[in-house]
Amino acid sequence: MQELNTFLGLIDSYIGGSTWFVFALLGTGLFFSIYLKFPQIRYFNHALRIVTGKYDKDTDKGDATHFQALATALSGTVGTGNIAGVALAIHLGGPAALFWMIVTAFFGMTTKFVEVTLSHKYREIAEDGSVSGGPMYYMKNRLNMKWLAAIFAFATIISSFGTGNMPQINSISNSVFSSFGIDPWITGLVLAILLGIVIIGGIKRIVKVTDKLVPGMAIIYIIGVFSVILFNWDNIIPSLGLIFGDVINGTAATGGFLGASFAFAFNRGVNRGLFSNEAGQGSAPIAHAAAKAHEPVSEGMVSILEPFIDTVVICTLTGLALVSSGVWNEKHETTFQYAEMKVLNHIYDEKNTEDKKALKTYILGQDSDVEFFNGDLDVVDGAIQNNLSIFHSRSIAEHVQVFDGGNPYNGKILVENGDVQNTNLEFKGESLLNSAPLTIVAFQKGYLGRYGEYIVTIGLLLFAFSTAIAWSYYGDRAVTYLFGSKWVMTYRAIYVLGFFVASFTDTTIIWTFSGIAIAMMTLPNLFGILMLRKEMKSSVKEYWEDFDKK
Repeated sequence: MQELNTFLGLIDSYIGGSTWFVFALLGTGLFFSIYLKFPQIRYFNHALRIVTGKYDKDTDKGDATHFQALATALSGTVGTGNIAGVALAIHLGGPAALFWMIVTAFFGMTTKFVEVTLSHKYREIAEDGSVSGGPMYYMKNRLNMKWLAAIFAFATIISSFGTGNMPQINSISNSVFSSFGIDPWITGLVLAILLGIVIIGGIKRIVKVTDKLVPGMAIIYIIGVFSVILFNWDNIIPSLGLIFGDVINGTAATGGFLGASFAFAFNRGVNRGLFSNEAGQGSAPIAHAAAKAHEPVSEGMVSILEPFIDTVVICTLTGLALVSSGVWNEKHETTFQYAEMKVLNHIYDEKNTEDKKALKTYILGQDSDVEFFNGDLDVVDGAIQNNLSIFHSRSIAEHVQVFDGGNPYNGKILVENGDVQNTNLEFKGESLLNSAPLTIVAFQKGYLGRYGEYIVTIGLLLFAFSTAIAWSYYGDRAVTYLFGSKWVMTYRAIYVLGFFVASFTDTTIIWTFSGIAIAMMTLPNLFGILMLRKEMKSSVKEYWEDFDKK
């Protein structure tokens, strides 16, 4: 597992995790914001009126209303990125990473406006009235680049697993196990069956589920997050200081957190921001293409609301709960994941300046003097006898115990270059947390106390399950484009199977894979919308000219 994660991490470092990818994403959003004179601000109120159905016509063609399309697209974005993704961003880049998530969402509102408008404009309507749309259709029908459309559609299929499938069920199963002690594979099996029942019905059944699920789950979660923020009201101002005050210099080491540079916070914040709201990825346009609308620009305006709701509102509230509760830099009891664990050659002290510097350079991927252990660990009644440190979740672990089948382990454990070779053993101790477990601990620091974790678990279950539903539709539209409708049922079966398998697969590997999948979709889509920038501008102008005549 460690070798696979290292390999995937290397690939991700050249694409989704690279600085050039981050600048391409933000740069496109910034360009269109200036080019179209900040539509995310000027058209925001108009978008709210459109989604209420104020301008709908009976002759509009499509499979869903404006609200249903928005709800389906939101169900594809409001998921683990809002609960586990925010926690991971802060874990990696410190509170300042949240600032960059918000910035990504602001410019992403324009990017989403552009990609949805163009995709809706060049959608295809079959004889039976069903709709197929998405970036692959404007690439084929307008740019006449069938090869680029094929690349995007193939990447959509891959990304449906890396974005909408595997990370979602993995976070659900881990959260349910943490809260209720239910084995991950059981959770995975039950939800895989439910997923299969929903997605077999296609888009019409999907929109009926999502337009009821999305508002309810958002209300439940927001009530829970405010219970944490208001309980820790005296930490709100200091928390905002960490989020916005550390943007330039990065976050200094504090508690178990070893610090993060400006570049690292920027990169992780933008990366997780994209994973959360998917602006520029080209996924949401597939859902919006099904909307009943005679004006593509009007549906594009509806999509402006997505990054705002998803990231500016929900992610910001989650981040504020994490920082104000103080759990983001505290060590908590946890079971170690091997992909996040290294056995170091001697004892490292976080209070020692040289040790702290060496560890920080190591986690930032820079040249470091950190030495890894090679040899046998001597373990007596679960306690490691060697004088060394265990590094887990980017922190020095404390009170480490080793278990075999639930019992304290006795014997030797072979370690090569810091990696434990016998992965059947269970290491437990106190370290920093990330992803959903970190959010769960934060919600226990609110008015609901230990019951707060159930809000996270239920919210994560609803958020992530709805995301998996939406992404199954994105994937089957891509399969239809590439191979025809006869292969859709095969895809859905594989999708459900992958959903089950990912419920008990290592979390870190899944998050790394998702970063690669995101980049594979995003790059062709950004290229396409930039090629059509002039048409986008003229389409917006024509929309307002026609609107003023009514």
